[in-house]
Amino acid sequence: MNTETQMQFILGLRSKGITDARVLKAMESIPREAFLEGTFQPRAYADTPLPIDCGQTISQPSVVAQMTQALDITPRCKVLEIGTGSGYQAAILAKLTRRVYTVERHRPLARIAAKRLAALDLGNVTVITGDGSLGLPEQSPFDRILLTAASEDPPALLLKQLRVGGIMVLPVGQSDMVQTLIKIVKSDNGLEYTELGEVRFVPLLEGVAEDIA
Repeated sequence: MNTETQMQFILGLRSKGITDARVLKAMESIPREAFLEGTFQPRAYADTPLPIDCGQTISQPSVVAQMTQALDITPRCKVLEIGTGSGYQAAILAKLTRRVYTVERHRPLARIAAKRLAALDLGNVTVITGDGSLGLPEQSPFDRILLTAASEDPPALLLKQLRVGGIMVLPVGQSDMVQTLIKIVKSDNGLEYTELGEVRFVPLLEGVAEDIA
């Protein structure tokens, strides 16, 4: 990314309400083109979702930044991401905290994402092929949980894996409609919900995909 592109990219994020300096620095430091292939690489810094393998997409940068900012990550957090996809969101998270676990139901995506993250020397990310709807109970509780797939309701199994004082950010709504991005803060008194805006994500599906290769 050249200097002019970099400036436009960060200014674009700021114009969408991204004010957290740590998030902006992380977005600036991760080359989005490294998570795209072929003809899509030149469009890496456009604020638009782009297709990746297995019928999935890489989210537009402003949404990645919005979700990351909403998580309010500290350097000591242990973070769970559901839906690795290209690995781009996990790379951003890795720049902000000590440990990231990311679960992907498509084996080819998980394999490629792990290679990309390793190439960027992001050794604090563990990529797991598995059923994201189940979370990762053996590593719980998590300080932060992020879903990059929409659920009709916040999954109870995942909320159980969020520690008290923790934050979950996820899209909620039916997969064929515009969904609402919400932030959930878990406290001793229950759950506090904040709506963050409209988004569109693939649905959260159970099981591991039967991908060829």
